Amino acid sequence: MNGWISAGRAAAALLRGRVPGQLVIQLTDRCNARCPQCGMRVTEGFDRSRLSMDEVRRLIDAAAEKGVQALSFTGGEPMMLFDDLAVLIRYAGAAGIPYIRTGTNGYFFMNRHRPGFRSRIARIVETLADTPIRNFWISVDSAVPHVHEAMRGFPGLVEGIRASLPLFHDAGIYPSLNLGINRNISEATMAIGPTAGDADPAADLDAFYERFRTGFRDFYRFAVEMGFTIVNSCYPMSIDEGDADEGDLSAVYAASAVDPVIRFSGAEKVQLFRALFDAIPEFRSQLRIFSPRTSVYTLCRQYEAAAPAPYPCRGGVDFFFVNAADGNTYPCGYRGDENLGKFWDLDLADRRNGTACTACDWECFRDPSELFGPVLEGISHPASLVRRLRKDATWRALWREDLRYYRACGYFNGREAPDYDRMRHF
Repeated sequence: MNGWISAGRAAAALLRGRVPGQLVIQLTDRCNARCPQCGMRVTEGFDRSRLSMDEVRRLIDAAAEKGVQALSFTGGEPMMLFDDLAVLIRYAGAAGIPYIRTGTNGYFFMNRHRPGFRSRIARIVETLADTPIRNFWISVDSAVPHVHEAMRGFPGLVEGIRASLPLFHDAGIYPSLNLGINRNISEATMAIGPTAGDADPAADLDAFYERFRTGFRDFYRFAVEMGFTIVNSCYPMSIDEGDADEGDLSAVYAASAVDPVIRFSGAEKVQLFRALFDAIPEFRSQLRIFSPRTSVYTLCRQYEAAAPAPYPCRGGVDFFFVNAADGNTYPCGYRGDENLGKFWDLDLADRRNGTACTACDWECFRDPSELFGPVLEGISHPASLVRRLRKDATWRALWREDLRYYRACGYFNGREAPDYDRMRHF
């Protein structure tokens, strides 16, 4: 199967007014990295949790029964539970879930010059290759190696990744480079300090845009040079402009922003998303860039308080998050005041008319919601879709282009090599 989900199952879900389901399972909140932008870093003093194998198996069984098509195992650092993780990936594949993914902070890529490095990586690669894992991501924060390694607390990490990628590719696994957008993307962006509020001088915002466009270009060049074929960007989770515990959200997933390196004002986010939007097309023929420009464009317009309104996130309707600390289900990792209980007890039919939320920028849920939104609107309210298409020609062209590009990228199947002949048209 080359698509994100099978065409038949997708069509059946869409005709029922739903999109193919997604479940993110936080296996553990344990982590061994020191990332300043994450509340799960090893230096944070709280009682760590993990889900039991039996509980995760029950979650997988329930997900398969409810027709969930995409399953993500996250952390913390899920690779700290590597042997159990491999068992669970196989279990999910046997249950019939077609799209399974997980990732890493990359800690095991350290110390490539020490004896046993190659055999250690080879074992990981061989084990993953023997599972139905579809996408495996490696998180990197900066195109400047020593900056990324300092943020993570893992010296020598980048060269270890570079040396290991050919082993993955030889085994038929094409890892994704996962960028959590921050102020340290490249040397160009590191010169910009946090600003206060949205009343930034236009000149400063122009400079901000130029530096971040350069930064995204630098990062994509870094990805190509390293040997990656797929890149994704996690939009910055600076939830609001005040303290992290204020506003409309109460995160149970502690990857939300508190450190200045990841916090952006609303005016800065407009320029940030503009910079990403403009940088992506330059590299679409060289990399499979997962970030849909439709979604980036809509986020930019949202922070400008301009039309069109984004399609509501499907979190809590078709997409769900299971928290490691209590094993309960939430609409996403950031709507922690909406405890939905155990996933196997959840009646998805009751969730058809969930909250129309646009309160966060979590790309795992927002991006597919934006891409599937027009299809759902066309089925249920075709006249409304026609009005939207007529109202914003830019959005219409972007959505069509994204769909064409996704097809050319084989829907980002991390078990297949890129088809550069198809991608060169972009």
